Amino acid sequence: MLEPSHNDELPPIPGKRYFTIGEVSELCSVKPHVLRYWEQEFPQLKPVKRRGNRRYYQRQDVLVIRQIRSLLYDQGFTIGGARLRLTSEDSKDDTNQTQQMIRQMISELEDVLSALKS
Repeated sequence: MLEPSHNDELPPIPGKRYFTIGEVSELCSVKPHVLRYWEQEFPQLKPVKRRGNRRYYQRQDVLVIRQIRSLLYDQGFTIGGARLRLTSEDSKDDTNQTQQMIRQMISELEDVLSALKS
């Protein structure tokens, strides 16, 4: 996700459930208006909105923001390129999970078959 060398410059993420936009701004070294812009550009970034349209980010959102920050600022991706990179990583994760489920099902079916043969 985020390069280990870049983790040193960002503060650790506290063990809270929700973070305000100001807290996320400090945790990711990104201004709040940039976070609001990224919400429009990256479908993976969907903070919970409550009273008065206040945003509350979860830990996963903070990790995604740090990944976006790394892609844009450290690795030199454009917004479109970073969006494609995140989308392809999401599809790779989905593909890996699907393949793992298929292997597990095959293994279970082979066990059932061997039980039926004996």
